[in-house]
Amino acid sequence: MHRMDLKELVFLKLGGSLITDKDSPRTARPDILAGLAEEIAAARRAHPDLLLVLGHGSGSFGHIPARKHGTRQGVRDAQEWLGFAEVWREARALNEIVVGALTAVGLPVIAFPPSAGVTSRQGQLQRWDLAPLRAALNAGLVPLVNGDTIFDEQRGGTILSTEDLFIFLAHHLRPTRILLAGREAGVWADYPACTRLIPEITPANFDSLAALIRGSASVDVTGGMLEKVRTMLELASSLPGFAASIFSGLEPGQVRGAMMGAYPGTTIHRS
Repeated sequence: MHRMDLKELVFLKLGGSLITDKDSPRTARPDILAGLAEEIAAARRAHPDLLLVLGHGSGSFGHIPARKHGTRQGVRDAQEWLGFAEVWREARALNEIVVGALTAVGLPVIAFPPSAGVTSRQGQLQRWDLAPLRAALNAGLVPLVNGDTIFDEQRGGTILSTEDLFIFLAHHLRPTRILLAGREAGVWADYPACTRLIPEITPANFDSLAALIRGSASVDVTGGMLEKVRTMLELASSLPGFAASIFSGLEPGQVRGAMMGAYPGTTIHRS
């Protein structure tokens, strides 16, 4: 039995819209990143048995060139492969900034670039050797993944989001919770007016809410809010005892609280 099977495992994503200015190319938010890193470190100090997999979006680093080149839909000719490489460079640049922020507060983070180890077929993740990532968890390290360019058996190349990666990991590692920290307080029933927050989403009420759930106001080539909700609901339906939270990482203490067991924003669960 893996050591991580004996302790609580949580996945936490720092959304691209949270850690970058998604409407300004290549613009990170170092002050916000530093604060989030402190909250993560504080939660781990308070709960040393907590096992954590971190992820982050690409924000204004990856999404803008990805939309320009249409990378998620496929990569076929020489020009599109140059675009594929450009998106990869942007994703890597932000990943290094995130690694720096997390390392600065003493978090033993180690990056697992999906482009180097993941393959997909028609945009669906097919293969990923998780032995190194499991070893990192068992060693007390904090694995970090990110939305990235992926070699695809049918499309040539594509992009997988952090949620895509988390779904695959969840089926193999069985986290109790996935925490999606973004700019919004949760899932709104009236975006962009943002006056009616949906407190919980289950299979029973999703169909009636789906038409109300809007995507991001910024560029997001990987589906936006509705896709996040749909994928988390699928996980909740297939993993007993699992729940996901979509909440704001801008409100001080929210990330730390969520890591410690609170359910801020919108909770997605089976019943």
